[in-house]
Amino acid sequence: MKPFVPKRAFFEPKALEYPLGKELYEKLQDMNVPVSFTGSHNRVTGIPGKTPQEAFREAKRTMVVGVRKGTDFASCKPSAHYQLPLNTSCPSMCEYCYLATTLGKKPYLRVYVNIEEIFEQAETYMRERAPEITWFEGAATSDPIPTEYLTGLLLKTIEFFGSHKLGRFRFVTKHDKIEPLLSARHNGHTRFRFSLNAAAVIEKYEHATPSMAERVAAAGKVAQAGYPLGFIIAPIFYFPGWQEEYASLLEALDAQLPDDARADLTFELISHRFTKRAKNNILDLFPETTLPMEESERKYKYGQFGYGKYIYQPEVMAEIKVFMEGKLSAMFPQAKVEYFV
Repeated sequence: MKPFVPKRAFFEPKALEYPLGKELYEKLQDMNVPVSFTGSHNRVTGIPGKTPQEAFREAKRTMVVGVRKGTDFASCKPSAHYQLPLNTSCPSMCEYCYLATTLGKKPYLRVYVNIEEIFEQAETYMRERAPEITWFEGAATSDPIPTEYLTGLLLKTIEFFGSHKLGRFRFVTKHDKIEPLLSARHNGHTRFRFSLNAAAVIEKYEHATPSMAERVAAAGKVAQAGYPLGFIIAPIFYFPGWQEEYASLLEALDAQLPDDARADLTFELISHRFTKRAKNNILDLFPETTLPMEESERKYKYGQFGYGKYIYQPEVMAEIKVFMEGKLSAMFPQAKVEYFV
């Protein structure tokens, strides 16, 4: 895949008061990206689109550069203690993506330039929880890799946590442009995770993303660089031939990972599910989708946040769980399956 290049960019004027803001402004101008100014990174006007589909596509090509206001970080349980606010959204267009629900009709890419202030707040949280280790999640509402070649935010963050005994960092990506991070001084304090799926699922539903083989190859490079490694396999779909497809994914991973990377592997397994709101949003953005969203075939499960979702029937969930955990146990016996949902 070619690197992400914004079609347009918006800057908060205050962003130019920070070194990274100035650097990004100059880079984007050198790339001939049209730059405008906005009063707030939260309320951006000027992104075109007469239909929901057009607005969505144009937002995915829009980069907004702002200053992260406020000091509190959102919680990120159970995977981490806090979200680390580096950026928002990504240029990929996965049909099932939950961010289509949480980020609205125009999920533009947003990056924060006041990284030193963000680090100061992270240090405050680490001091408050000392002597316990504090975990920070860097991709709760984003995929930070596509904009990394422009911002360098991940490299700065990885090396920041590499120098802190009581801080740990984790993030996840579907992208494979990871070379700038391979030489980072991480000291084993960052868990580098990849979001994977069966090749057929990626080809059908994960638009503008690297292939399964490209992601697995990138994971092999990250393993060689000594990072603790993790994988999210999600969403797992139940379809004719699903066992063969997911077995091929795990076999490809098995072929890429060196022996010394296997002692500290994690897997997170998430079966396909959807809410009524998400289904409506997906149909607005991808009216021709073939995603399996027939409510009568699913079980409705109430969630902890006051709304329910449609999950696979119990017997299907059990079949997926037994198959995936059995394959992982056979191929990666030292790995930890953090959860299956």
